[in-house]
This record gives sequence, structure tokens and C-alpha cells, in this order.
Amino acid sequence: MEPAAEFVKSWMKLSKDWQSQMEAEMSPQLTGGQLQVLELLQANEPMKPSELLPHLETTPAAVTTLLDRMERNGLVKRTRDENDRRIVWISTTDFGHTERERGLRIRSDIVNRSLDRLSAHNRQLLVYLIGKVSGTRDKKRIASGEESTAIQATS
Repeated sequence: MEPAAEFVKSWMKLSKDWQSQMEAEMSPQLTGGQLQVLELLQANEPMKPSELLPHLETTPAAVTTLLDRMERNGLVKRTRDENDRRIVWISTTDFGHTERERGLRIRSDIVNRSLDRLSAHNRQLLVYLIGKVSGTRDKKRIASGEESTAIQATS
């Protein structure tokens, strides 16, 4: 099997495993999609429902349904804009803050359990390589002005 196909197959399995574990450990109060909304709100609160669309890659109807469920479960609240009643703002409730923190801990625990199978050196190398593949490592290096330093691994 070629390296790209092997990588995709392994990554898809890992992603599916992590998603299944997250859904099982976060239920019944929280889903992966709801955690994603709570994370977006943490960084940009308050937000209009339409502002969630580019981040969630879904339809306006699906966002409305998701927000309806989240509001019913006490995770978010909708508030009409005082100056323009057509605008609705979404913000996180206290319970939503608590559930976001719980969800983030669960996700971190799941990833850490997977990474525990690797030595400290290999974990560092994996993070480095994923950063290189995703382009985030180069962007951080360029933004901070640091010199290019590669991890001396197997070569």
C-alpha cells in the first residue's frame, strides 16, 4: 500500500475511534458538534448563528436545529439584539461553560491515552510531523521569526 493511502486509512480509523470514545464519554449531556460550538463561543462570544456556519461546514437549518437542542439542554442562550431585534446573539450559559470544560478534558484524556503508547521522543516527533503536514508548524515559525530547526529523528 502506498504511504498516502496507508496514512489516510490509519488516520480515518484513529479519528473514528476518537469520535466514538468522545460521544460515549460525553453523553448524554454533550455531543462532539455541541462541544465545537461551545469552543467557538469561548473564543468569539457572543456570536450570531450565521457566524457559526463557516466553522461547522453545515447548513443554516442544521445550525438552527443544533442550537435549539443546545438551548433546550441549557448549554447556550439566545438573546435579541437591543438595537436590531432581527439579530439574535448566542452565548454560553454557566452550565455550557462547565460542559465545555468537561468535554475538553474528555477529549484531552482520549488523545493522551492514545499517545501514551509512544515514547516521549516519538510523541514530540509526531506533533512536529503533523505540524509540518498541516502547515501550521511553518506558519508558527515564520510568525515568530525563529530559524528552521528539524528534529533529528531517524536520519
